Amino acid sequence: MQMDPVLVESAVVFAMVISVHMAVWNQLSWCCIALAVQAFYVQHKWDRLLRTGAAVFQFRPSANSGVLPASMVLPLLGLVLRGRCVTVGNVYMERFAMVITVIGMMLALFLSLIALGITRPVPTNTCVIAGIASSAILYTVKQTLTVSEVIEVLEVLLIFVYLSLILLYLLPRCFTPGEALLILGGISFIINQLIKRSLVSSGNANSDPLPYFLPVAVLGLVLLGIFFAVLFVFMESETWSASLFFHTMTAVLGLGLLVPWLSLLTQHHPVTWLMHFITESNTRLWLIGFWAALLLLAIAVVMHQNSHRSGGSKKHQASTTVRKYFHLLTVLTFAPGLVLDRPLLHLSAVACLSVLLFLEFVRYFRIRPLGPPLRHLLTLFLDERDSGPLILTHIYLLLGVALPIWLSPGNCTPKGGLGGASGLVPYAGVLAVGVGDTVASIFGSTVGEIRWPGTKKTFEGTATSVFAQIIAVVVFLIADSSINLNASYSWVVGSITMVAMLEAYTSQIDNLLLPLYLYILLLL
Repeated sequence: MQMDPVLVESAVVFAMVISVHMAVWNQLSWCCIALAVQAFYVQHKWDRLLRTGAAVFQFRPSANSGVLPASMVLPLLGLVLRGRCVTVGNVYMERFAMVITVIGMMLALFLSLIALGITRPVPTNTCVIAGIASSAILYTVKQTLTVSEVIEVLEVLLIFVYLSLILLYLLPRCFTPGEALLILGGISFIINQLIKRSLVSSGNANSDPLPYFLPVAVLGLVLLGIFFAVLFVFMESETWSASLFFHTMTAVLGLGLLVPWLSLLTQHHPVTWLMHFITESNTRLWLIGFWAALLLLAIAVVMHQNSHRSGGSKKHQASTTVRKYFHLLTVLTFAPGLVLDRPLLHLSAVACLSVLLFLEFVRYFRIRPLGPPLRHLLTLFLDERDSGPLILTHIYLLLGVALPIWLSPGNCTPKGGLGGASGLVPYAGVLAVGVGDTVASIFGSTVGEIRWPGTKKTFEGTATSVFAQIIAVVVFLIADSSINLNASYSWVVGSITMVAMLEAYTSQIDNLLLPLYLYILLLL
């Protein structure tokens, strides 16, 4: 009997949900469990819609909807963050974490309503389950949140609706429903927080400007992408005049809107602050030099692989091993930064995300002079997940290792730092994607023989992935004196194992999903 990988993926997610609620339990915990149950049922409705082509938008093929694992990320993240904030007595961040949990629930319920609304015949049993879960969640929200917090939840939901309508239309086949929920929900939350902070306060000269760079960069890139995607529907993008207009408008957006906005939020001129920040210590200059060398090495790998193709080789796609070179380079980039200077790594990751997305816009719109060469160079590294107009796998790789750093619970961290397994939280991306996914892919494709039922993944790949991550944890313990696992070794091994099992059975973007779940489990 063939085992359904979606059922095993769901079982792993349920195991993680139960693990979180065994450690953190509050008035929203029952709602999270009800949400997981209804998401499990709705996921099958979405899967049927995708198979029959009846979904409203064109989603990524050769993958299931991924509604259950995506629906639980934000609610679980809010719950574990709230637990940390309660421990240190930060009431403001405790309320903020509850808002995150409710936002995740509302976004998941909205996605469920879409599936139930377009499914024919109407799935009565699933509608009843979704109705019970929705009623429980809405009643608890009414008893838990204040009016202003409810308004904030509705604001994020409104932004999410408009972003979904725009981006899912402009970018067909780029996301599954679950990936769209996770990515567009995150962008909506970031944009709403940026607008809220801009309206409430003009900034504090003594506050740290570092957290403002990511939301401003995200908003600027979203505006840039939407503006030119609409504009180039009506005009040719491959001409030199269109390319000049693109670069001019990018400079206007950056210098005329984003830089003044950063100045308003931080009460510092961004360029002056950046120069002071970078030159504050010799370690930062050495790290930047090391990263520049790794960047040159990555470019050399791309050029070398393309030279073989243009030299008459019949090989038109890079092998799995070659693609994992970039995972190794990512580990070499992030591991020293995590040990030596996390603020610099935080800012550098924002800069890398901005550059990669800008270059993807240049490639997609065929902006001269780099657009055509980029289209030629990057086609070698495409895989089945790059089925839409955008190439996003390398951006997902960066997001996977950077999100645990950007999500660091700074205001809910005790004075002595995060103890136990939580000390590994910033390393969640490096462990899950840089080490675990890389080793699983290489060993699974080269020496793997015993396949997990219903998938192409192998037992050998998963086992070596867990073993490699445990070795990496030992290395990080030696290199980083701030990590003290105490008696939490078994929890670390269990968390790594559950995430490795999710990697074996999920058809979603593992570079994005795995680090978030490992982050949640380690933060408990």
